[in-house]
Amino acid sequence: MLRLLRVASDDLKHERERNMKKKINIRWQLVIYDVFILILVDLLLLVFSGSKLSAFGMVIQGAIGFTAIFASRLLGGIYSQIWRYGGIQCYIRLLFTDTIAFVVTLSIERILPIEHITFARLLCIACLNLLGTLAMRMMYRYAFKCGNDKTFLGKILLLVLRVFAGSKIVGERTLDATKINIAIIGAGRVGVSLAEELLNNAGSAYMPRCFVDVSKEKVGRDIHGIPVLPEDEVMLEQLKLLDIQEVVFAISNLSDEKKKSLYEHYQKAGYKIKVYDYPIMQTAGGKRHLREFDIEELLFRRPIVVNDDRTSEYYRNKVILITGGGGSIGSELCRQLAKMQPKQIIILDIYENGAYDVQQELKIAYAGKLDVRIEIMSITHKKALKKVFRTYRPQIVINAAAHKHVPLMEHNCVEAVQNNIFGTRNVIDCCEEYGAERFMMVSTDKAVNPTNVMGATKRMCEMLVQSASTHGTVKYSATRFGNVLGSAGSVVPLFKKQIANGGPVTLTDKRIIRYFMTIPEASQLVLASGAMAHNGELFALDMGQPVRILDLAENMIRLSGVQGIEIIETGLRPGEKLYEELLVKTEELDKTDNSLIFVERDIPLGKKEIEEKLEMLQRACETEDDDYVRDVLRQVVPTFRKPEEVNVKAGESEEMKNQRELAVV
Repeated sequence: MLRLLRVASDDLKHERERNMKKKINIRWQLVIYDVFILILVDLLLLVFSGSKLSAFGMVIQGAIGFTAIFASRLLGGIYSQIWRYGGIQCYIRLLFTDTIAFVVTLSIERILPIEHITFARLLCIACLNLLGTLAMRMMYRYAFKCGNDKTFLGKILLLVLRVFAGSKIVGERTLDATKINIAIIGAGRVGVSLAEELLNNAGSAYMPRCFVDVSKEKVGRDIHGIPVLPEDEVMLEQLKLLDIQEVVFAISNLSDEKKKSLYEHYQKAGYKIKVYDYPIMQTAGGKRHLREFDIEELLFRRPIVVNDDRTSEYYRNKVILITGGGGSIGSELCRQLAKMQPKQIIILDIYENGAYDVQQELKIAYAGKLDVRIEIMSITHKKALKKVFRTYRPQIVINAAAHKHVPLMEHNCVEAVQNNIFGTRNVIDCCEEYGAERFMMVSTDKAVNPTNVMGATKRMCEMLVQSASTHGTVKYSATRFGNVLGSAGSVVPLFKKQIANGGPVTLTDKRIIRYFMTIPEASQLVLASGAMAHNGELFALDMGQPVRILDLAENMIRLSGVQGIEIIETGLRPGEKLYEELLVKTEELDKTDNSLIFVERDIPLGKKEIEEKLEMLQRACETEDDDYVRDVLRQVVPTFRKPEEVNVKAGESEEMKNQRELAVV
């Protein structure tokens, strides 16, 4: 064993020595070329230009110039740079070192008792030497970037590269033949940055072959040796000639309509489409990378931003407790709050893995500058909940803990009531007992005229919150929003998994319409509404146009590039309705300072009435009979209806027809 380790160690040592020799050889190659340029310049300006110097004087002048130039370049790290990837900073450094060399040469030439040359001749020597050195490096870099075996010019550049740098570098360059050829949409700052990044990275899997742009100033010209093509029908034929395999969107300010048009245009032409993320601002976790279109972008609408300075100021330096803080919405609430400089964030969740993940994420992003605590428990455990409140004394409590999966809750009605309703009551009671300033509840559009147990329990929670606002000391509010893209248990992860497995993609009903928002949008809505709440408000968001689930599935299949994926209907699930109610009907809602947020007009129940409803539910849960609990839930939530009744009417209604016509692809 020891012998094998010694052999492996010796092999590693030899490999390092070989690599070092290669580096040294490449470095000394550059030195040799630079010496040749300097000798050529000296011959032109000292020997053949009629200089009055003697032979000895020429040798002395050459020796001084040689020593000054190469000493300054070595000290300046000129030969430690990899020039085939060199940027403007490399050329500036070379200019700086040669300027120093000129000043040193001029000083020595004037001080020493030697034959002198004129200042003009000395300046010409320095400038011509620098020009020759720069030209040689630029030629090297251009040959490395643009050399190929497909065009006549490319073959010449490969030959130059072989003569200049040897077969090893040519071997690296010819690996480009195995790379994926891409067209970059947008020849602006972002697109050029992408091209530079790919050209300078020998290990990249992509090779930019052309830009596509609408600017007449750019079309027909080259950027880094890459042609800029016009955005027209002829361009598609040129893409075929260039053997383009993928198209990359690299425009930061592209309108949604234009993005949709281009996406469909290139997809129809058979190209795989990617997006280049280029962070304009330095944010935590911001990265440059190529990626597929996110499902959020398939909606081709700009994300709604509802937070403002007032919102951030409200949460600054506050102790904030988030129940369900490890879930999809809860974790994003933690991320949003972390930006607002709270005093402390307490993440409470029964699922320890989710809580741990968001804790570690925030630790990395904020490097110990954020106080984050984790409590693992259920909100149905009131004794443990009281301990948390007693320990931290939270000022703001956001209740995002809930069972939310519609079909599962239909078959687990008792648990849904216990967790969603009585868990919420426990949190409210603790807020009152331990002096919290504000309680904010996360609700759902499924609470509007609910047809399922989950929606009915959330509607009961809204009633509970509004009732508490009439007699409690805490300020209360609840916030409704629609389906959240990418959240746990949502349709998007299911579709992704089904597509990855080769299909089929399953829909319960092709007529289904839903309102969608992103996780950050939903979280921002909760925080913004909580900051503007006075007491007892039920907030709703203007969510724009509905989206047909069928269109969403078709877009995801097209985006994947997988052919032959079938879409099949499986029938409506228990408690599911064809469309959710419109969240915003401005004639029925009150406006707020934020044009996207409205307040529903609702009359809260008194304390006695809400307690009677809770007592009925408690007695029902003690029977552990899901069907009986569901019946009682219909009694305490008057708007809770059977899904069959709603869906029969919905399918024949004018409202459903109008929603289908308005649905966006």
